[in-house]
Amino acid sequence: GLRSAHIQEGGDPYLATMLRIYRGYEETCERLGVIDFAELLLRALELWKHNPSVLEHYQQRFRHILVDEFQDTNAVQYAWLRLLAGKVSAVTAVGDDDQSIYGWRGAKVENILSYERDFPDTETVKLEQNYRSTSNILLAANAVIAKNAGRLGKNLWTEAGEGEAIALYSAFNEHDEARYIADRLHSWSNEGNRREDAAILYRSNAQSRVLEAALLQAEIPYRIYGGQRFYERLEIKNALSYLRLMLNCHDDVAFERVVNVPPRGIGERTLALVRELARDRVTSLWTAAVAVVSEKRMAARATNAIAAFIELVNEMSGQLDELPLAEQADNAIQHSGLIDMHRREKGERGQARVENLEELVGACRNFEAEDRDLPALPQFLDQVALDAGDRQADEDQDAVQLMTLHSAKGLEFPLVFIAGMEENLFPHKRSLDESGQLEEERRLAYVGITRAMEKLYLTFAETRSIYGTESFNSVSRFVRDIPKEVIEEVRLQNTIARPTSYAAGAMRSDQGDETGFHLGQQVKHNVYGEGVILNFEGNGPRARVHVSFEDVGTKILILASANLAAV
Repeated sequence: GLRSAHIQEGGDPYLATMLRIYRGYEETCERLGVIDFAELLLRALELWKHNPSVLEHYQQRFRHILVDEFQDTNAVQYAWLRLLAGKVSAVTAVGDDDQSIYGWRGAKVENILSYERDFPDTETVKLEQNYRSTSNILLAANAVIAKNAGRLGKNLWTEAGEGEAIALYSAFNEHDEARYIADRLHSWSNEGNRREDAAILYRSNAQSRVLEAALLQAEIPYRIYGGQRFYERLEIKNALSYLRLMLNCHDDVAFERVVNVPPRGIGERTLALVRELARDRVTSLWTAAVAVVSEKRMAARATNAIAAFIELVNEMSGQLDELPLAEQADNAIQHSGLIDMHRREKGERGQARVENLEELVGACRNFEAEDRDLPALPQFLDQVALDAGDRQADEDQDAVQLMTLHSAKGLEFPLVFIAGMEENLFPHKRSLDESGQLEEERRLAYVGITRAMEKLYLTFAETRSIYGTESFNSVSRFVRDIPKEVIEEVRLQNTIARPTSYAAGAMRSDQGDETGFHLGQQVKHNVYGEGVILNFEGNGPRARVHVSFEDVGTKILILASANLAAV
């Protein structure tokens, strides 16, 4: 609710840049006589603050005010509501503080938490009966959200019956996880169920690449809800265009796409001249750009910008023979400035684009060329072209729904998979460092779990390639919060047994009966610090244990002499 004139820079370079953009945006809107939605709210707020008679008019006009999705309101909207309601209007606010998951775009869960204080005569009605999910699913959701301190408090219940237990699958890696989900979806479809009644949810958009590949291989139609397929995303298309230019500088489509991405001062007039010269000489845009520079057809500033771009592509192309595929991709997104451009985008969108670019590097690292005697890059680009083709399900086709957990809010499905239930992925590693963010992650888990009506699968991977780097994360704390009575662990051989390793309150796996430790357990070593148990070799005290430590990586220790302590 602040104008640019009311904001102090305070020596923060990022804030100074944002303030300059905000000021320019305000001036442009004023000159053109246009306003956006945020401006509508702000102008109404300022009008009422400075004109009591106008405020009184509207307070008398609107004696009853209903607010829906109250947990998603921002600071300006709440101030607006308080002014409009005054002391005479009756306000009915409907919301769920446990579903406040949009803090990254300005929503304030504090609004709903402070409502009773700001509206003293409030009567609170808790709507705790649930008509969507089974009892086991609600027990899991209640247990997860109960760990949040900042909430009004409620406990969902249902008359729908206990339902099936929640299935927990421990995959070897993300590819095994994706194949397992595809296999379960095949079974679901073969039992006569509709694919569109099933959804795969994930915390990060970057997770969709492996899931999409598994569904394509299994010939399961799918649809990305509220987003784009991996290779259709803007940042991925830009990165692939740089790779294509590195391979063939005469690729006009790739040239047009990234010649000024990130912005490097190459304007439309400069590009128009390059296009015109290419048409006149019947040559590529690259050759025309080189001619524009060598023949000095433009002012020095534009010439230097084009010359810098040509030098950049030539430099990256010259390293193709020296670098493996993954390093070629990393080189492209780093030296082009693409990843830095998106790192400067504060918030969820910029972070998602950075993660997608890093996942592209991971895709290159995992790519296996069909012909090892030929360069990998052209084979990779050919495969991407196939994967990026028109493979998504038609609008009226029965298809599985893929979406982020944020996109799933408000939806429901008989069958739900939540993939990537691991520490540092969900909850996201960023939330562990930022105040209040872990509680929002927990609310996001609550939202995801309560999307399921009949059957819920939680999956995690013992090892996962995240942005091209192999990682060993322990199972998510949200899984450990769920009562063991409502979870059934799916073994690798696809049999089901009651979990002993991952549910809340459980401290031993089959191995743990003899050693006192179990897979996925967090432990501490006197020298190496804290880590997580990945694997056992052998039995008893002479067993060898594989532990991934936070600071020194994976170590193989003899249990009898390791002196490990449970954390």
